[in-house]
Amino acid sequence: MTAQPASDSETSRRPSPAPTRAAAGADRISEVTLSRVDLPLASPISDAKVLTGRQKPLTSVSMLFAEIRTEEGLEGVGYTYSKRAGGFGQYAHAQEIAPELIGEDPSDIQRIWTKLVWAGASVGRSGLATQAIAAIDIALWDLKAKRAGLPLAKLLGAHRDAVDCYNTSGGFLSTPLDQVLENTRAARASGIGGIKIKVGQPDWRADLARVAAVREELGDFPLMVDANQQWNRSTAVRMGRVLEEFDLIWIEEPLDAYDATGHADLARELATPIATGEMLTSAAEHEELIRAGAVDFMQPDAARVGGITPFLKIMARGQQAGIRMAPHFAMEIHLHLAAAYEIDPWVEHFDWLQPLFDERLEIEDGRMLVPGRPGLGFTISDQARAWTDQSVRVDADGRTTLSG
Repeated sequence: MTAQPASDSETSRRPSPAPTRAAAGADRISEVTLSRVDLPLASPISDAKVLTGRQKPLTSVSMLFAEIRTEEGLEGVGYTYSKRAGGFGQYAHAQEIAPELIGEDPSDIQRIWTKLVWAGASVGRSGLATQAIAAIDIALWDLKAKRAGLPLAKLLGAHRDAVDCYNTSGGFLSTPLDQVLENTRAARASGIGGIKIKVGQPDWRADLARVAAVREELGDFPLMVDANQQWNRSTAVRMGRVLEEFDLIWIEEPLDAYDATGHADLARELATPIATGEMLTSAAEHEELIRAGAVDFMQPDAARVGGITPFLKIMARGQQAGIRMAPHFAMEIHLHLAAAYEIDPWVEHFDWLQPLFDERLEIEDGRMLVPGRPGLGFTISDQARAWTDQSVRVDADGRTTLSG
C-alpha cells in the first residue's frame, strides 16, 4: 500500500522533533558559583522607617553574587541583595536551585527563569524565592551581552548613551542638616543631575525645614523627596499640598508600597508626580500599580522583582502606559535598563556598592554614562572576595563544594 502524504492538519498535530544540540546552541553552563558577601556601611543609615520605630539603623548590605561559566569559557556575573533580614535565605534558596542550571544553554534565559521558579514553586513566584533567582538571571543577561560583545544596554536596544541621575545617599535622616547641605554641594560638583532627600519624620515641621533648606541651597536644581511609606493617606495629602511650593520632581513612597488605591487617589489629588514601586517583588505587583493609575514614576528594582527577565516585562508595560521610570538602587544594573527605556528615565546614584567592583561609572553634566564594556561592565573586586563569608560551587557533574 502506498503511503499517502499527511494533510496539513495532521502535520500540525504532530510534535516537533526534539532540537539537536547544534540547533539549540553548542555552549552549555558548566559551573555556577554563589557567594554571600556582607558589605559594611561607613556609618549606620536611618530613614523614616527607623525614626518611626519600625526598623533599626542599617549597618550593612547582604549581597548574593552569582558567577556562571560555560563550556566555551564565557562568564556572567550577577547579584541580588538584602537590607537587614533575608540575605541568608536568598543564599540558601539559590544554593538549592543552582544545580538546575548545569547543562543548560545560557541563552535560553526566559526558559531557565521559568524552570528555576518551578524548582521552588512551593515558596511562590515573588519575594525571597525570585530574588534568589535574580542574581542568576542577571548573570545570564551579562553573559549573553558579553557573548555578543555589547554593553547590555546595546543588546537590549538603547535609546540613549547616558541617563539623568540623582543622588540619594547624601540625604538620609541620620545625616545632620548641615552635612546634608555639604553633601548636596559635593554631589552637584561631581556632576549629579538631581538630589533626593528623606522625609517622613514624626514631626512634619522638621521635614519641611529640611526641604526648605535644601531647596534654598539648590535654587531651581531638580529635587525629590522620599517618605519611605511612613505617611497615612490623610497625612500624605496634607504634606503633598504643602510640598507643592518646592517644585519637586516627585514625592516617593508617600504611602504603604502595596496601597495602589491610595497612591492612585493621591496622584489625582496632587500636582507633584508620585513615585513608588521599589519594594514590590514581582511584575504582577507593578502591573497593579500601573492599572490603577497609581504612579507617575515607576521604580522597579531588578534584584527585587526576580531579575532582568521580569524587569523587561515591567518596562514594556510602563512604556505602553506612558509612565516614566526611575529604577531603585543598583545603578550598575539599572543604568543599562534605563538606557533602553523609551521615555526619558532617571537612575539613582548610590556609592555604597562601589567597593564591590573594580570599575566605576562616570557622570557628566547631570547624566550617568553607559559604559562601553561588554555585558554589565563590572567585575568583582578583591575587597568583595575578602568580605565573602559563604560560597558554594556547583560543577559540571552537579557536585556541590562549600567554602566559608
